[in-house]
Amino acid sequence: MLTTMKTLRVNRRAFMRRGATGFALFAAGGIKAQAIGMNSGDAAQKNTELLAAIARLSELGPLLPPDENGLRLPAGFRSRIVARSGVAPSKNSEVVWHRAPDGGAVFPSADGGWIYASNSELRDAAGGVRALRFDANGEIVDCYSILENTTSNCAGGATPWGTWLSCEEHEQGLVFECDPQKAGNGEARPLLGRFEHEAVAVDLANDQLYLTEDQRDGGFYRFTATRGLPDLSAGQLEIASVVQRGDRQYIEWLAVPDPLASATATRHQVAGYQAFRGGEGIAYHDGSVYFTTKRDNRVWCYEIESSELRVIYDIKTSSDPVLAGVDNVTVTPRGDVLVAEDGGDMQLVVLLPSEDGEQFDAVPLLQVVGHDASEITGPAFDPSYTRLYFSSQRGAEGANEFGVTFEISRV
Repeated sequence: MLTTMKTLRVNRRAFMRRGATGFALFAAGGIKAQAIGMNSGDAAQKNTELLAAIARLSELGPLLPPDENGLRLPAGFRSRIVARSGVAPSKNSEVVWHRAPDGGAVFPSADGGWIYASNSELRDAAGGVRALRFDANGEIVDCYSILENTTSNCAGGATPWGTWLSCEEHEQGLVFECDPQKAGNGEARPLLGRFEHEAVAVDLANDQLYLTEDQRDGGFYRFTATRGLPDLSAGQLEIASVVQRGDRQYIEWLAVPDPLASATATRHQVAGYQAFRGGEGIAYHDGSVYFTTKRDNRVWCYEIESSELRVIYDIKTSSDPVLAGVDNVTVTPRGDVLVAEDGGDMQLVVLLPSEDGEQFDAVPLLQVVGHDASEITGPAFDPSYTRLYFSSQRGAEGANEFGVTFEISRV
């Protein structure tokens, strides 16, 4: 563990309650802030400094013409390619970057650097997860495998205790917990269910995980850890049922009798569950869970305390439907929801909440040009929020062996 669970819970709640660090990628300088492990006085001062310097994503301005890497970015930003499928990204390792890079997350390392963990969405036990290690100056110093011989590792989720949950996207798929800090192999967490997993998000305060299922009639799941997180060896898996109360919708949770689906698919074990049309990315932020469904191009928000479920983006009703092919999701500490496009216009789009939080405006943050048969995957920020990582899964050539992983930073 990176820290004790008690300290982590206290610091995380304080971090979120104060509005967090904001989006330091858009600060004038590279001010670093680490929520976990920072005492409350230091964190409050750091938050004040950052929020005074940081612009909202809506203030970035229009995208410029493509740069030398084929990326359209706002003025003042640059890109670099940090890894290509089939090529060793580090001189210190012969391990090559995997094909079909998909979901990813960044983890701080003890030396002041960080690690970008990335899934490989290959079939027939050819998938897994590889890690790209950066030093404190942002230079690549190592590449290694943290999970091997798994199938269709699509998205997943980072945990507050410093592990990566990698999700298999097939009917018998499992979730594997991996240590990104060193080479090795992950451990299956079967009680999280055996189904076509897409992604997972962690609600540490309530000892719960939320999971999406990539099926036409997929479920939205919740796992409650009996002995508290990070222990995933005991707990209850539930599936969402939606009830209407007036003009609002609320979730009621129903137990899944057999999470391992030994005879019947998990979602079909429970009468009255709510079918979602192709669950995709998911992320937790400040008491809310955001997730996407690809077949109806919607972004949802589940408010944990009230159990209310809302649609915050719908391509059919949006006044400016710039977001299509919704997929991976990440949320900035300030609450801006970033959604990657699977196809569409190959954009990473930010959904900006209004003051009341009821309406969200869609604004393109970047666009990959010339990768029309690919998808944007694995958006994640470094611990200082001064760098953004993501991949084009199939590159300009449109094939798994041509995946490209990018880094975005200020000029």
